Amino acid sequence: MKKIITLAIAPAALLLSGCGVQSETVCTSAPNSEWMDQDVFQSQLVALGYEIKEFKVTEGQCYEIYGYDKEGEKVEIYFNPVNAEIVKEERG
Repeated sequence: MKKIITLAIAPAALLLSGCGVQSETVCTSAPNSEWMDQDVFQSQLVALGYEIKEFKVTEGQCYEIYGYDKEGEKVEIYFNPVNAEIVKEERG
């Protein structure tokens, strides 16, 4: 009986703890027609000193880059594609 209870509780504990569940970063709910042009956006980042290794549009409606900032530090940054504001940034 104890084994059955443990097996029943384990999945619930996983869900409540958030393990294995990755929340998606959402940057905008604006329609694509209001977004900055991807090429123009990337050109502006390069002009600011970013070295873009990978650029993508996420399911959370973000422009996301992987690359390096002007100091050469590795970055992963999620941008609002409407106004280019940084929504989430990871360094290192």
